[in-house]
Amino acid sequence: MPLIECVPNVSEGRRADWVAAVAASLRRSGVTVLDRTSDPSHHRSVFTLAGSAESLRSAVLSLAGAAMAAIDLRSHRGAHPRIGALDVVPFVPLAGTDMATCVALARSVGDALARTFDLPVYLYEQAATAPHRRRLEAIRRGGFEGLSAKMATPDWQPDFGPATPHPSAGATVVGARQILIAYNVNLATSDVSVATRIARLIRESSGGLPAVKAMGVWLTHRNLAQVSMNLTDFTVTPPAVVFDRIVAAAGEAGVDVIESELIGLIPAAALHGTTPSHLKLADFDDGRVLETRLRASGAIA
Repeated sequence: MPLIECVPNVSEGRRADWVAAVAASLRRSGVTVLDRTSDPSHHRSVFTLAGSAESLRSAVLSLAGAAMAAIDLRSHRGAHPRIGALDVVPFVPLAGTDMATCVALARSVGDALARTFDLPVYLYEQAATAPHRRRLEAIRRGGFEGLSAKMATPDWQPDFGPATPHPSAGATVVGARQILIAYNVNLATSDVSVATRIARLIRESSGGLPAVKAMGVWLTHRNLAQVSMNLTDFTVTPPAVVFDRIVAAAGEAGVDVIESELIGLIPAAALHGTTPSHLKLADFDDGRVLETRLRASGAIA
């Protein structure tokens, strides 16, 4: 059966009971919930889903309704950039699926979200309708607080829905992309400027490592600085290269690396040539490997 991964991010990471109830609701909608990860400092939860195009479409609409009923961005504060209660919804081709199918699904879901919830929707990555809207960080720049002014400009009219933000839920970004690894490294310091300098050193946009997006954040619940990253192509820059570069840069600043962590799952190939212990991966077991979780769920043989 053709299989698609979907990794929706919602702007709620502190109410564990709500996140658990949403995960249970998603399972009832017919998709496989491979993983869910929440972070109170980022104030964000990430669900990793797998299923058919139709089951994922239904699940995302259900999730949007739940997020919009429970999340008000006017009072939301967290370390992670966001413009929406249901902030971003990427579709990723897996077994038997090509990127064109995910692009078509992203555009269909974006249209449905706008029509069902009167919600502005942007398309990004492979589903983007213009080059300047391809990168997620460009769409998010200015955050929810700057969204009204941004949407008033011709270049930032949404692809679907009204040309003004939803009062409490903002806007949603929907797209199609290849597998991405959400990967963080925690430093033995509360000085977020150290993490920010390291992020600037390693990220592609500042002349660092290719296919790496990075920012420095302060984890309020642990009083630690973190280098928070998206590795957009692990075949170009794998986690081990990123980790070793951060260890070296932190050492130059006189700071130790405590651990690294995954948000969601990791493809087995991304760990070739290294080990979880070398990466100081926290709370890691084979169940954090994408293929292992897919086999355990029965989604693949």
